[in-house]
Amino acid sequence: MKRHNYLFLILFSIIFLAACNDEEINNNDFAGNPVIKSETQFTGVRLGDSLAFTVEVSDEFPLSTLQVSLYFGDSKVAGKTVRIKENGKYSGKIYVPYFADIPDGTATLEFILQNTRLATAKQSYDVPVRRPDYPYLILVTKNAIYPMARKGLYQYAATELFPLELPAYIKTPVTDAAGNEIVFGWENGKITHGSTEYIPFASVQGGKYSITFNTKTYEASPFVSYLCNNTEMSRVNNDNFAIDLDLTQGQEIVFEGLNDIANWWVDSDFLTRVSDNTFKLVPIDGKYRITADLSMLYFRVEAMLGSDLATLQEDGTGAIWIIGDNIGKPSYLSNHVGWNTDKALCMSPIGGKKYQFTVVGGVSINKGDINFKFFHQKGWGGEFSNLSLTTSSDIIFVGDGTNGRDPGNLGIITPLELDENATYVFIVDVSGGINNAVLTVTKQ
Repeated sequence: MKRHNYLFLILFSIIFLAACNDEEINNNDFAGNPVIKSETQFTGVRLGDSLAFTVEVSDEFPLSTLQVSLYFGDSKVAGKTVRIKENGKYSGKIYVPYFADIPDGTATLEFILQNTRLATAKQSYDVPVRRPDYPYLILVTKNAIYPMARKGLYQYAATELFPLELPAYIKTPVTDAAGNEIVFGWENGKITHGSTEYIPFASVQGGKYSITFNTKTYEASPFVSYLCNNTEMSRVNNDNFAIDLDLTQGQEIVFEGLNDIANWWVDSDFLTRVSDNTFKLVPIDGKYRITADLSMLYFRVEAMLGSDLATLQEDGTGAIWIIGDNIGKPSYLSNHVGWNTDKALCMSPIGGKKYQFTVVGGVSINKGDINFKFFHQKGWGGEFSNLSLTTSSDIIFVGDGTNGRDPGNLGIITPLELDENATYVFIVDVSGGINNAVLTVTKQ
């Protein structure tokens, strides 16, 4: 037994020594002495610049990479990797990002050199960075560009005979080889850099006025706010402003600030005009989202449940939506719904678990060819088929998959068609249950 123990100890010692030798070899993998020396003086650097650098690198072992990083405080704001083939000088550029509000200060440019044996060397340099003071800016509209003169530090203005609404973005000039064009546009309801989406500049009065912009704070003017019942409407995008309101049937709704509202199209399913800017609510009490569509010149009204758009509930309350072809408000030609769920139309809840939709032949609905259906929500999901929707209409039929329309899709009975400019009221009644809906179509 002792002889076996001695053999075991000898074998263990050999394995241990081999492991130690392997560790020493692995440690040698990190051998080398990488050296970095900057050939650049970092002065006159501005936000938005391409910061040029030249470094000389060397090592006794083959080099691999040079990591270049730019820090604002503790935050890394830019970085790049340079592949190193041999000792010598290497040049490159790293972008200095442009941000709102931050003051002039000192950034840190960090170089990390690594050889093929994973040994590294690090060198850091202070880089004073300031916000550029441009001699001018450029205002870009769809059809023209205008110079924005410098009015003070970071403050610029263009004064011209502008229209009431002037969608535009702003860009900077490139003043030298290190500079880059910076653009300022509209995203998520505010001005930001890096976007060319039009900023919705607008004035309450046309004629000569100034567009202003501050390149530090991103403050700009002028903008027009729109009010509904003395509450400012939220900007959805350049053409749409919305507000969510709890309303009662017959309640007056007053808009302020909208141009030429007397000539806007009015959706009779939801609103009745009292005066140029005052309307009354047609459907039952509830919460509604009212969207002022400045491009189509009408108010889109949609039923809500809580903070979300309404859906059809099991008890028949809520909302019914229309998605499909050859229908749209104010006109199916100018604002075709199609199978784009974002454009689904909300039917008006008129009470008694009935939902109404009014169309005009040849205007908001195609006279001879339709192919739309009713849904439980503004999007895909629950929908009415021929098993849950029936009609006794003498002009509209419900598809069953064999009669020229998919199940639940509506069509016009051949060879009939709707009368030009005639008004038709579609009512879906779910008082008998959402799986026993009845469609009536009445010509007024």
